[in-house]
Amino acid sequence: MRLLLVRHGLPERVVAESGTADPHLTELGRRQAERVVHALAADPVDAIYASTMNRAVETAQPLAEARGLPVVQRDDLREFDTDQARYLPVHRMAREHPEEWERMVAGHLPEHVDVPAFTSRVVGALEEIVAAHPGRGTAVVFAHAGVVNVYLGHLLGITRPLPFPLDYAGVTRVVARRDGVRKPRTVNEIGHVSDLLGT
Repeated sequence: MRLLLVRHGLPERVVAESGTADPHLTELGRRQAERVVHALAADPVDAIYASTMNRAVETAQPLAEARGLPVVQRDDLREFDTDQARYLPVHRMAREHPEEWERMVAGHLPEHVDVPAFTSRVVGALEEIVAAHPGRGTAVVFAHAGVVNVYLGHLLGITRPLPFPLDYAGVTRVVARRDGVRKPRTVNEIGHVSDLLGT
């Protein structure tokens, strides 16, 4: 089967007064989400999944509406920052929190993240989705940069949790064979949103 992994669009900056930050998409993020519909126009889509976080669900919605499919939300596809009270879009991090930015550029998650547990959760979730669509099925999964990265790292034997820079609404394709072989075919396709990045 084919697994299409899509990073969410640009979210708002959020600092929660209580509880955790779960930002919605910005207007630009919604435009990026609409572009995914066109990027996948030639692809058959059998199912659409998303993390339960707002930014992933909202990015999935245009494709779900275009294909007449429900968005199946999975809590185990959430990003590593799900319990944080602050969400800072990555393009603002270099200026506002340079130490966090440098750590991410080096390919590392924040120190508080239990990387093995996070990786295990993500890999388990995506492998369950693969198992649910055997044969020539195609599932599109809307999630997060950390989620896509640790899965790719798992498949490729890369020890750093964040080996690839992934853009908003970028598409990554993985072929999952019945014999257990998983082959990443593309990473971070962004032709459909190239004019909407870096804003």
